[in-house]
Amino acid sequence: MTTLDDRSPVVVAARRTPLGTAGHALAHLDVVDLLAPVLAEVVTDLRKAAGSLDVAEVDDVVVGNCRGPGGNVARVGALAAGLGARVPGVTVDRQCGSGQEAVHQAAAQVRSGAADLVLAGGVESGSQAAPGRAAFAPEWLGDPDMGPAAETVAERCGVSRERQDDFAARSHERALATAAAGGFDAELVFVGGLERDERPRRLRTDVLARLPAAFVDGGTVTAGNSCGVSDGAAAVAVVPERLRAALGVPGLALRGWCAAGVDPGTPGLGPVPAVRDLLRRTGLRLSDVDVLEVQEAFAAQVLAVTDALGLDPLGADGGRFNPQGGAIALGHPWGASGSLLVVRLFAHLVRGEAGRFGIATCAVGGGQGLALLAERVG
Repeated sequence: MTTLDDRSPVVVAARRTPLGTAGHALAHLDVVDLLAPVLAEVVTDLRKAAGSLDVAEVDDVVVGNCRGPGGNVARVGALAAGLGARVPGVTVDRQCGSGQEAVHQAAAQVRSGAADLVLAGGVESGSQAAPGRAAFAPEWLGDPDMGPAAETVAERCGVSRERQDDFAARSHERALATAAAGGFDAELVFVGGLERDERPRRLRTDVLARLPAAFVDGGTVTAGNSCGVSDGAAAVAVVPERLRAALGVPGLALRGWCAAGVDPGTPGLGPVPAVRDLLRRTGLRLSDVDVLEVQEAFAAQVLAVTDALGLDPLGADGGRFNPQGGAIALGHPWGASGSLLVVRLFAHLVRGEAGRFGIATCAVGGGQGLALLAERVG
């Protein structure tokens, strides 16, 4: 791995809304209502860190969104956040990897010298999403919905119902414990009267075992071991290392990022080649990574990925795998979820100082995977 230089991209601030369950506490807010307060708070954090230092104005805002309302949500959100007419914005769509893709694009801008301060993140209102969905792949290749696709992965990869339910219960347990200890407090921006994540709850595996299959008769994927459709937003500030050093604050250096493609019929396996390619490019091994944040669309999908990568999230690797819970507990606001993974890494490695290296990875509808390597600096 190369050493950091002045242009290395670094995350120096990270914020998110509490996540609301679709149709509940945040249902009255549209995507701009969710996004703008988070963007504004990230800038406020940056100004506080700067003190008397003159921090450059925001050069660009890159935001992921995949289910509506259309148009350039990033630009509208930046204006609503009070960033000023000079600050541009662009909205990207890599389906449920959109928020992470936004961070990748921000990192590339900073790395190239095209920008010195980019706000990147994602937003989604599951409550107000456009009905139906666009195609993930040409029909002749197979274009399954995510639930049936998770069943296919579970069956092909031999992921049992018991393991899925155990994983789901663990996700909720960890999210509840983190919330009770105040572990989310520093990142939350209250919106719509919601002050905490709405979905996490106490679950017992014997209760989960009684739930019926949600997508395929006789299947193993249920509402209990799947993510929830959610409303929320997240954003981070990406700057070059020279600015991070001038600020004198710790940060997350974005050391490498990549995308990979897989069979559209088994999109949940996308993180496998993405993580392998990322490790090859950066020269690290999985054993070098202190924290792994993997998007929990379905327990079946996550466990199939970890099996393929030689990880044991319910055993030996449990301490470093989604330590504060994941989307099964917290919720899955599609376009925001990838950026939420980066906020989680910031919480572990920067605020919590829980290690040096972290990976964020997510599966994407249509058969893709994203992976990002971050390193704590400062």
